[in-house]
Amino acid sequence: MELFLQTVSALNDPSRVLILRFLDTHGELCVCDLHLSLGMIQSRLSRHLKILKEAGFLRVDRRGTWAYYAIRTPIDRFRLQALEEIRTLPIELPPLIKNSDTQGCTL
Repeated sequence: MELFLQTVSALNDPSRVLILRFLDTHGELCVCDLHLSLGMIQSRLSRHLKILKEAGFLRVDRRGTWAYYAIRTPIDRFRLQALEEIRTLPIELPPLIKNSDTQGCTL
């Protein structure tokens, strides 16, 4: 039951829902790309990513000093249904800014 409550709690924040939708739309992204694209303070973004990872939504792949986040696969039915609901929300996503491809991460 603790994991269920942790998952529901993770969805109770507009920034985390936005992060999930952004990653669901764009696929795996470096934390620096998320920082630039979403315009969030790095420490706050890291906290949201940690909560989403602990709730079972995200996987993290560390490459050197950088962390790349993506929607976890495979993902269980409950989280998949939550993501499907998030896809139907009228969320205006900011444009993707991929600094990691051109200049390398700079956080």
